[in-house]
Amino acid sequence: MTTATTAATEFRPKELPYAYDALEPQLSEETLRYHHDKHYKGYVAKLNELVVDTPFAQRPLEEIIVSADGPLFNNAAQAWNHEFYFAALSPAPSNRPEGRLAEAIDRDFGSFDQLKAQMDKACASLFGSGWVWLVEDKSGKLAVMSEQNAGNPLRYGMKPLLAIDVWEHAYYIDYRNRRADSIAALWDRIDWKTVAKRYEKR
Repeated sequence: MTTATTAATEFRPKELPYAYDALEPQLSEETLRYHHDKHYKGYVAKLNELVVDTPFAQRPLEEIIVSADGPLFNNAAQAWNHEFYFAALSPAPSNRPEGRLAEAIDRDFGSFDQLKAQMDKACASLFGSGWVWLVEDKSGKLAVMSEQNAGNPLRYGMKPLLAIDVWEHAYYIDYRNRRADSIAALWDRIDWKTVAKRYEKR
C-alpha cells in the first residue's frame, strides 16, 4: 500500500504481482478479478473517504490498524490484509518452508504437515467471515490465530507471516460453500519463500 503525500491522505491499492489467470485452476481469473478489483479496491476507496479530517489523516496504514476502531479500522485492516494475502500467492511457488522458518515450524508445531492441519482446522471452524493467520508472537514463538471480520494480529503486537482469507468472496465463485476444499487448493499457491522473507525481517 502506498500513500500519496498530499493535503489529504490517499491510499493507493497495489496491483496484483501476477496475471489474473496465473493462479488457475486453484483460483480462477473471475475470482481474482472480483476479489482484487471489487473487494480489495473497494476497501481502499472507503478507507480514503473515512480517514479525511480524522487524527489518522497522513498516518501510516499500520498505525491506523493498531489504533483506530469501527469502520475506519475495518477498512484499513481489510485493505492491509488483502494486500498481504495476495503477495504470498504465486504462479510458481516454493511449496515447502526451508531454513530457519522450517526449523521454527518443526519446533512449534511438530512438522509442516501439522501446521497445515492446524490452519485447515482453524479455517474450517471459524464462524462467519474472517482471517486465519500464521504469526510470530513477542517471544519468537509461531502460532495460528483466527480473527473474525477484519481482525489483524498487529493489534496484539504480533508479527503476521501468512494470511488465509476465509470471507466467502475469496472462494465462493470457484468452490461455492466448500470452504475446506478452497483451503486445500490454496496450499498449492502459497509461496513459502515470501513467508520466509517475512519471518527473517526484523
